[in-house]
Amino acid sequence: MIRLFLLLTSLLFLPEIASAEEAANLGLTGTQRGFYCVLIFIISYAFVMTEEFTHLRKSKPVILAAGIIWAHVAYLASSNGVPAEQVHKAFEHNLKEYAELFLFLLVAMTYINAMAERNVFEALRSWLVGRKFDYRKLFWITGVITFFLSSVADNLTSALLVGAVVLAVGANSPAFVALGFVNLVSAANAGGAFSPFGDITTLMVWQAGKAEFFDFFALFLPSIVNFVVPAAFMHFAIPNETPSFPEEVQVELKPGALVICGLFVLTIATAVSFKQFLHLPPFMGMMVGLSFLMLYGYRLKLLFSHQENGSFDVFSNVRDSEWDTLLFFFGVVFAVGGLGYIGYLELASIAMYDGLGATTANVLVGLLSAIVDNIPVMFAVLSMNPDMDLYQWLLVTLTAGVGGTLLSVGSAAGVALMGTSRGMYTFFSHLKWTPAIAAGYVASIIVHYWINH
Repeated sequence: MIRLFLLLTSLLFLPEIASAEEAANLGLTGTQRGFYCVLIFIISYAFVMTEEFTHLRKSKPVILAAGIIWAHVAYLASSNGVPAEQVHKAFEHNLKEYAELFLFLLVAMTYINAMAERNVFEALRSWLVGRKFDYRKLFWITGVITFFLSSVADNLTSALLVGAVVLAVGANSPAFVALGFVNLVSAANAGGAFSPFGDITTLMVWQAGKAEFFDFFALFLPSIVNFVVPAAFMHFAIPNETPSFPEEVQVELKPGALVICGLFVLTIATAVSFKQFLHLPPFMGMMVGLSFLMLYGYRLKLLFSHQENGSFDVFSNVRDSEWDTLLFFFGVVFAVGGLGYIGYLELASIAMYDGLGATTANVLVGLLSAIVDNIPVMFAVLSMNPDMDLYQWLLVTLTAGVGGTLLSVGSAAGVALMGTSRGMYTFFSHLKWTPAIAAGYVASIIVHYWINH
């Protein structure tokens, strides 16, 4: 029953659902169809959690669940005399929130793909391998790079890009690869917690208006502590030797690579400016930034189309975006939105935030995100919209962001690295270091209290 409740509380993610009118629900949580909706969501999310073994893309069961849940919502509303216009309004509010997040992420993913296509990340990997550092230096260098890279790219992309370096130099040392990958998961999740662009959860909190852009940087020191504490424990288990490096062909940047990196920085600045100064949604600034890339891509096409490595097509980078993730968000938004409209989020809010208090509830949110993906967990918190000050909103941003590090299956970075590690990084090799990671989790909360309370 406790597990059912915890899963139920991981249901929503509806930025800007603060007003009483928007938060209205059907109040039909005790109906049989309401229970069916909860069960459908839990079953669909069970498939998401077993994606590593079933190889069923996580978007598929969640989108199906969203459709079934809203069909039940429409029937419940009609059976209880609720006007169809009210149901449509709730549905369209979910669509609005998803559209904003979708457009924001699509631009960010397009830029990351463009930089990858221009060999930016391959050149970084080649440089690191060519420097011939020993295992312990590589452990810290790859961790620090992942920490800062994940503040502008998502944790999955950051972990996979730097994970290729760890695999290249640690092919003959499974122990180093296992420890290196645990470190990358920790660094990727911690690095994304202090930047609105670093993780979907921080982006949602920012777009919901719970914290301003520069408020998130108050989490910089807690995030560093969260990364450094477990890394310090693992440091002494790293082999104190220099690996035998593979022959590495020097990777050259393609034309325009550095300019595209600069345009990405400019795009971030544009999105922040639209939100801070013009009070427009950040996705509009990101779309303007996409136009920068499209116009520059046209220039590259004119200048270098005759060169084999010079041609550039923006739309191929759009095509290569992580569509499974984007569609998974669609399923989560609408499935959880439907459950919230039935009234389950109000119950969860009363049980967690009114019953346990904000601090305890927010710490538990982080523990829950080690089992259930942090996106629906944060969506649930934003949809419940508890009455919290900035300190508490930053606390839940921190815990939801880094809590997934406790288990290898707690974040997309951990799941992806298990798939690429050739058996050297597993659930149990990560679990061995969970106590050290938990120490970092607790320490980061204490540091956050110490400097931000």
